[in-house]
Amino acid sequence: MTNATLTEGLHPDLRRAARLYRLVDHADPLSVRRESARRIRVARAAGLWAGEDAEVNVRDLRIPGGPGYDVGVRIYLPTAGQAPHPVVMFMHGGAFISGDLDFEHPRCLEMCREARVAVVSVDYRLAPEHPYPAALDDCLLVYEWLCRGEASGIDPARIAVAGSSAGGALAAALCLRARDAGLPPPRLQLLLYPVLDDRLRTPSMLACTDTPAWNLANCRHMWHHYLGPVGQRRQVSAEAAPARATDLAGLPPAYVMAVEYDPLRDEGVEYAQRLTAAGVPTELHQFPGTFHGFDTLAAAPVSLRARREHNEVLRDALR
Repeated sequence: MTNATLTEGLHPDLRRAARLYRLVDHADPLSVRRESARRIRVARAAGLWAGEDAEVNVRDLRIPGGPGYDVGVRIYLPTAGQAPHPVVMFMHGGAFISGDLDFEHPRCLEMCREARVAVVSVDYRLAPEHPYPAALDDCLLVYEWLCRGEASGIDPARIAVAGSSAGGALAAALCLRARDAGLPPPRLQLLLYPVLDDRLRTPSMLACTDTPAWNLANCRHMWHHYLGPVGQRRQVSAEAAPARATDLAGLPPAYVMAVEYDPLRDEGVEYAQRLTAAGVPTELHQFPGTFHGFDTLAAAPVSLRARREHNEVLRDALR
């Protein structure tokens, strides 16, 4: 994909943001984490990072997982409406190697307010210090805690799981594990430009070598950190890379969002098509002219439209 093709095809609302977007080499996880923290500081200083919302109550909590081990969560509860509230369990992006409870905090605030649901954001462990399956184990711990009804003000019978990018991989994998373990299924899996396939062989993966925000090289680094070097990996589980699952029947209804200029585009589209073929009610929306993470750019009308759609889908699934 040439720069000329990319420039001509990008949505007009996103062209300036694409020029300014600083692509970070994911070979070094520590530098990625530093850059993530820098972006949040800059966004806060510019007034673009919403830390509070009058319609949302926020608190942090630790969910015990055993002796000396727990998982952090941030709970968002609407100030309006009657408890217990339906809940979205949200897994942030960050290529499995970066991100924390602040990483997608503005998204979670807005989701709580606009979808009129509780949101529980998971501070799962990061690779490479904690490779697969640590992050998924943390998410399962929180999901089981929600299902047991131990979260104050939250309805354990109305749970959706959602995630962006690597968080989408965790949301999809959680649905696979819940099905296979006989756990209560979520009402919906909301997968936003999800990471799904470690094989890196789709046409969009091979074409997106110079796209804004995310590219083929960083996909290689991401899987290296999460699963280890290619030559040293054992058989990759479908819970690590959900596109490897051979049976998608019996999974929860899905909303999958794909974006045009993203190496992950085709694996998301293919997963949605396979869910449909397996009898899973699935909605697929590909946003043309967009790039990875575009929906976090609050000022762009197409980003606002994408988030509005996500929130409507969640609200409808959980009412």
